[in-house]
Amino acid sequence: MPRPIVARIHAAAMRHNLNVASRAAPRSKVWAVVKANAYGHGLARASRAFDAADGLALIEVDGALRLRDLGWRKPVLLLEGFFDESDLPELAAREIEFAIHCHEQIDMLEKARLDRQVDVHLKMNSGMNRLGFQPDQYRDAYQRLQAIPAVRSITLMMHFANADDPANAAMPVAEQIRRFDAASSGLEGRRSLANSAAVLGHPELAADWVRPGVMLYGGTPGGKTAEQFGLQPAMTLESEIIGVQRIRAGDAVGYGSRFVADKDMTIGVVAGGYADGYPRHAPAGTPVMVGGRRTRIVGRVSMDMITVDLTELPDAGFGSKVELWGRHIPIDEVAGAAGTIGYELMCALAPRVAVIED
Repeated sequence: MPRPIVARIHAAAMRHNLNVASRAAPRSKVWAVVKANAYGHGLARASRAFDAADGLALIEVDGALRLRDLGWRKPVLLLEGFFDESDLPELAAREIEFAIHCHEQIDMLEKARLDRQVDVHLKMNSGMNRLGFQPDQYRDAYQRLQAIPAVRSITLMMHFANADDPANAAMPVAEQIRRFDAASSGLEGRRSLANSAAVLGHPELAADWVRPGVMLYGGTPGGKTAEQFGLQPAMTLESEIIGVQRIRAGDAVGYGSRFVADKDMTIGVVAGGYADGYPRHAPAGTPVMVGGRRTRIVGRVSMDMITVDLTELPDAGFGSKVELWGRHIPIDEVAGAAGTIGYELMCALAPRVAVIED
């Protein structure tokens, strides 16, 4: 028998979440973001679940080519663009769109000899200070692209830093929009602005295209819980109890003996640990579901095992089913307890975990 830890992917939930994005931006086309192996859910599964999307967007060049091999015929977008001039002929031949965020990429595109025209997405750095042209450079970059015969269309693109945080004064949404609007005024092209947080929190900014990511997989982009946004979890990480220990008050559990029992307790050992993608820094008290009842982690998460409190669950024991996150234990709640975000947990699912599609 295989080890009992399994990740179940809920395709119906992914379709539901895409519908939530579409309803929030009814006049926009939707790029379903499938980077990082569709946030750990599987690129092939995502291409099927998101068949109603207008396009798929990702980071990885090989992933974009694989989408074509899988039979995806709608638009595909590389959000960071290409990384080497040698990528360009195949991207053009396979009709894959790409971002342009620096002068070096324009230099390469000017030199390339392509058999087909390409559609590009010109990215502005409107205040996030990662990729993109500064507002005072944006118009010149646009004009350079316009002059390249191989460029068929230019979409104007930016990314929000704090769409989930309306109180953020360091870089407010309104300031990023002001910069974008001022620098792109009069430039022809579709607009692509909104990530998950903006789709849900600022629907008035949807523009021509939206780019939902984590919301499609049932994670919250911030501001409210996923459930409050009407999202459904697309991944359940489940396992079983593989051992039980009965300890006395004063006994310690796990590496470092950080958890010390203040009473007699029953401890269950779950097949799963940080080598499976569960966060090592999840503290005692992180929620878990055993046999349909909510309980907590005790002791430090190990590479292959997690210890949980079964003291108030007399019917639980060897073979009891465990949900580490999913339909009853929100992934964002586990992530919050561990000091991280649901995005990281989804993407950290280890290759050794069996994946099953519901």
